[in-house]
Amino acid sequence: MSTTKGLKLVDILTTIVISVVFGIIYKIWGPLYYFVKPFGFHVDQLIYGMWFIAASVAYLLIRKPGVALLAEIAASSGEFIMGSEWGLEVLIYGVVQGLLAEVVFAAFRYKRFDALVVSLGAIGATIGSLVMDFYKGYIESLAPWNLALFLIARFIGAVVIAGVFAVSLVKALEKTGVTQMLRPASKEDYDALDR
Repeated sequence: MSTTKGLKLVDILTTIVISVVFGIIYKIWGPLYYFVKPFGFHVDQLIYGMWFIAASVAYLLIRKPGVALLAEIAASSGEFIMGSEWGLEVLIYGVVQGLLAEVVFAAFRYKRFDALVVSLGAIGATIGSLVMDFYKGYIESLAPWNLALFLIARFIGAVVIAGVFAVSLVKALEKTGVTQMLRPASKEDYDALDR
């Protein structure tokens, strides 16, 4: 981990570049989300976790306070600029999701970078998305059994995509050496991802 806690310009720019990539993925993910919706059983919620992955990946790569929030804001901004079908509200979702992921990482004092902590961060982002969904007023009208299925599917999707998959993605990047420009990977880094 870097010796300085604060974000440097290179950290901010790297986070924004990562987030722009995920903003493009978020934009592409929207039609996929609507494509799987008719299959029922809340299959769409199983892939909802993709909208939280920017925070997870940026946190695993940069490993500093504030980066998860910045990543979600930048990714949602990129999605908005490219013409998101959800309009300006994607920015609000990005702020709330990034903030709650950041709270989880802060609870661990930004010292753990394993699948458990990143999955908990994804759960935090999920809670943020659900707060926004309840505010919009469309999910509380679901029957209790249907709401339970909806919630379970979203939480599972978040843990799988923004938790486990994010860790696997960063592990793969670490092995290529691409991340050496951000911070030298040490044995402790690899071990932290395996916890």
